[in-house]
Amino acid sequence: MNTTDAHTPGSLRVGWIGAGRMGAAMASRLARAGEDVTVWNRTRAKAEALTEHGCAVADTIADLRGLDVVFTMVSTPADLEQVLTGPDGLLADPDRVPGCVVDCSTVSTESSAAMRAACDERGVAFLASPVSGNGKVVRAGGLSLVVSGPEETYERVAPLLDHLGKGATYVGEGELARLAKICHNVMLGVVTQNLAEITVLAEKGGMSRSAFLEFLNKSVMGSVFTTYKSPAFVHLDYTPTFTPILLRKDFDLGFAAAHELDVPMPVAAAAAAAVQGTVSSGRVEEDFAILLDQQALLSGLTLKPEDAFVDDGLSAADEA
Repeated sequence: MNTTDAHTPGSLRVGWIGAGRMGAAMASRLARAGEDVTVWNRTRAKAEALTEHGCAVADTIADLRGLDVVFTMVSTPADLEQVLTGPDGLLADPDRVPGCVVDCSTVSTESSAAMRAACDERGVAFLASPVSGNGKVVRAGGLSLVVSGPEETYERVAPLLDHLGKGATYVGEGELARLAKICHNVMLGVVTQNLAEITVLAEKGGMSRSAFLEFLNKSVMGSVFTTYKSPAFVHLDYTPTFTPILLRKDFDLGFAAAHELDVPMPVAAAAAAAVQGTVSSGRVEEDFAILLDQQALLSGLTLKPEDAFVDDGLSAADEA
């Protein structure tokens, strides 16, 4: 749904909680689109860095109470609970609350439901809106969002979501967006493990990784994701965008949902075992692309970085 054309930038007063890598990139896109954005972050300097993009800085979360829309982008369920329902949180004053809360954090269905209930008690609409992408994807305009909650609230904030990237997909009421994000991340692990397997197979057969991945990405089997991940595979650059620990957590959440809904997931189970192998190796601070290294080790292949240019499909847009 794209309703940006019917929306006047700046007509909604927007608050933003959380100016980490993702939050900062997302809030900046809103401000550059002409929206009225005020940012709060625990470390004030991170919020102040966004003033060059047009954001204002809040001294306290209380400064965001009473705004039309407040986005949250924090690291953990505990952080989300603290900024919303803590003693100094957004909802602490029942007489001064925002019109709605849009949570873009990746949290469990249970945590999301608890925060939704807290908002409902205070007459505040709550949208769960987890995202697919990282900071570079946001800057390149490639972020996608999935949203659940009151449909009329979604329609009201959809123009803001459109500014954040490719726009949002509304999937229904309650916490369905959380399930959608879990399904997404399970597929992330499955695809990456499969990409590691076929890349190792191709290299052990005599091909360079760069040549094989170039062919794959030009074929019908290539995708935005395989293109984006190809530089890490070619250069063995495991700068973290998402760690094996976090991926394992999402597999666990996926299997819990599958158990509850009686859905067999044999392919996901095999990929999860590989992800567990990376965790067991102790390489938990690197990117989950280390699945490639693990697959090579099991295949008796020693990998070396290749000195080849690989287009990640984002750089041109990122520089624009």
